[in-house]
Amino acid sequence: MMTLYGCPQTRSARAAWALEEAGAEYAYVAVDLMKGEGRAPDFQAINPGGKVPALADEGLTLTESAAICTYIGDRFPESGLTPPPGTAERAKYHQWCFFVIGELEQPLWTIAKHRFALPAEWRVPRIEPTARKEFEWALGVLEHGLGDQAYLLGDGFSAADILAAHTLNWARKGQVLPDSARLDAYLERTLSRPALARARQREAAAAS
Repeated sequence: MMTLYGCPQTRSARAAWALEEAGAEYAYVAVDLMKGEGRAPDFQAINPGGKVPALADEGLTLTESAAICTYIGDRFPESGLTPPPGTAERAKYHQWCFFVIGELEQPLWTIAKHRFALPAEWRVPRIEPTARKEFEWALGVLEHGLGDQAYLLGDGFSAADILAAHTLNWARKGQVLPDSARLDAYLERTLSRPALARARQREAAAAS
């Protein structure tokens, strides 16, 4: 059985969501980052970066949410979370995963760091307008790529949508997501999936 190490309201929700979409059996181990458990020696032995998520499966320990979601999709191909390797669709899948992590998410993380995550003396509030503009540019690329499709790869939901929807929801909660009927509809389709509700319940139960 796989073991997911995570913490509610973090990127570990992506991995839990993918596991629920795949119908996988897994144990959830809560890591309370607010209490410093990410820096504890036992967890650092799992992920020296001290971050979540981390996934353990049959001797493999994997970190980074995009890598974990891709691994889950490949481990459970019947889930449809990842296209078959070597196909054009798989190439587009990788494109969107890398784009979300490298372009769409990074300005949001910059904003978060300088709002609350960094020590107060390291924060530079005047960086936020620049980060917002970078996010808007990336958002335009995502919206153009989505077009009139239901999901990033077309009609089929994939792990790329898990990454994108989680990131857009993060932006909405941070009040940096501009109004867009297309993106609102996309978020409604993705965030209303039963697997996400189950993932949130699983995380909340593990943390309580």
